[in-house]
Amino acid sequence: MAAAVEVQDLQKHYGAVRAVDGISFSVAEGEVFGLLGHNGAGKTTTIRMLTGRARPTAGRAMIAGIDAVTDRDRVKPLINAVFEDVNLYDRFAGIENLRFFATLYGVKASRADELLDLVGLRDAGKRKTKTYSSGMKQRLMIARSLINTPRVLFMDEPTRGLDPTSAREVRALVAQLARGGTTIFLTTHYMEEADELCTRVAFLSQGKIVALDTPRELKLRYGQRTAVVLLRDRTEQTIRLDDPLDAARLADWMRADQVLTVHSQEGTLEDVFVALAGRSL
Repeated sequence: MAAAVEVQDLQKHYGAVRAVDGISFSVAEGEVFGLLGHNGAGKTTTIRMLTGRARPTAGRAMIAGIDAVTDRDRVKPLINAVFEDVNLYDRFAGIENLRFFATLYGVKASRADELLDLVGLRDAGKRKTKTYSSGMKQRLMIARSLINTPRVLFMDEPTRGLDPTSAREVRALVAQLARGGTTIFLTTHYMEEADELCTRVAFLSQGKIVALDTPRELKLRYGQRTAVVLLRDRTEQTIRLDDPLDAARLADWMRADQVLTVHSQEGTLEDVFVALAGRSL
């Protein structure tokens, strides 16, 4: 079976600027794959090339074994996308937005009702979209992106600007889609979100992939293993578990019966990026 997404030496140049500078990776069917990096790293440009919105300068991009550049008409029915800019028809009701796109894709109108149920908007389906909260609008955009039952769903910063409750709802929906077999290609600035949702992540820096693996393996390989020690005088001390001097400090505190609690702290994906790219996200 062909990979859901296969990228080989993909490049996009704007004059002397190499927005994407020769990246290669593959995404398996049913995987949640995260593309992470700072602003301008090339994340959105990569999605635009994979979805046919931008033509690569060089390289190859395949969707389900079909060339996404030279055979876009065959790829379009297999994919859809949720971009961070909200582009709904505000004067339409929620159900009208979905039925309109159902017509464009040539699918049954009943698909719109199914999707309203899926994203938890059945009760708001007849309301004008302009009355929706930001979280409701994002869920409606996700519903719209599923109208053609895509094999690969591209999601560019799907929770940016959302309040914590709305962001949690969107993440739960992404996880639900992945469990149902949809391949998700996700970009996000939120490392906790990537850690929670993604099977594997790739870090982009200056248009190049600087690391690609599961979140756990990357954290173990590049993250700083630390622990927070609470002492009897109620001060907290952070120690590095790989540092012999810190290990000796902990042993001294233990012998002096000064330790109340010790909480280990795993490295984060933010730590990984700083270690690899020399800057924070």
